[in-house]
Amino acid sequence: MHGERVLFLDGEALVIDKPAGLPVDPPRDGSLSLENHLESLKFGFQRWPKAVHRLDRDTSGCLLLSRNPKAHARLQQAFEQGLVSKRYVALLDGVVEGTSGLIEMALGKVSTAETGWRMVEDPDGKKSRTNWRVLEIKDGRSLVEFLPETGRTHQIRVHAASGLGAPVVGDGVYGKADGLGMMLHAQRLIVPRPGKPDVLAEAPLPERFAKAGFADEAASVTNPAPVAEVTTLDSTDD
Repeated sequence: MHGERVLFLDGEALVIDKPAGLPVDPPRDGSLSLENHLESLKFGFQRWPKAVHRLDRDTSGCLLLSRNPKAHARLQQAFEQGLVSKRYVALLDGVVEGTSGLIEMALGKVSTAETGWRMVEDPDGKKSRTNWRVLEIKDGRSLVEFLPETGRTHQIRVHAASGLGAPVVGDGVYGKADGLGMMLHAQRLIVPRPGKPDVLAEAPLPERFAKAGFADEAASVTNPAPVAEVTTLDSTDD
C-alpha cells in the first residue's frame, strides 16, 4: 500500500483510501486482500494495524484502522455509539425523484443457491437510516451524496436500489455490472475522540467518476485533509 493512499496517521489511527477491488477480509479463494498490505502500513510500529470497520470489496475510499488494541476498542465504540460521521458519493443508474430525503428501512439477509446472499427489506430485520442529496443529474444517471446514520451491511447499495429505485452503477448484486466498476466511494470519515482531535479524512473521487462524465463534480469535492504528524507513541502500548 503506497504512502499516497494514507489520508490520516497518528499514534492511534490510520485512514487509507482503499482502492476498489481490494477486499478488507481475506477471500476464500486466497486472493489478495488488505491483509497483504498491513506490513507496509506499520509506519514504525511493531503491530500490524487492524481494520475498525468494513468497506465492500468494490467500494473505494476512507477505511479506518487502529494502531494498538486500546485505540481499537475506543474507535470501535465510537462506531457502535453512532458517533461517526460518514459521507459517501455514488453514481446511480437512473434519475432520482426529488432532491433530498431520508431513507428508513429494516434490512435482513437472504440467501439462495441461484443468486447467493443479499440484503433485502425485512420488517424483522435491523433498522437502517440514510440521508441523501442529489448532486448532479446527467445522461439518465444521478450523482448522489449519502450520509448514513447506521452502518448495516450493503446499506447504501440497498437504499439506492430499493429506497430510491436506482441502483449504484456497476453493482452486480442489486443492479447490473458495468465496465467502470461499482461507482460507490466513501469520501469522508470523521471519528470523534474525547480529549483528542477528531480523526478526519477525505478521499478524492476516483478517476472512474470522471470517466463516467462527472469530472466537474469530481473536481468540486473537497481536497483530502492533510496527513497528521505521526506521534511518538510507543509501538508496544496495548
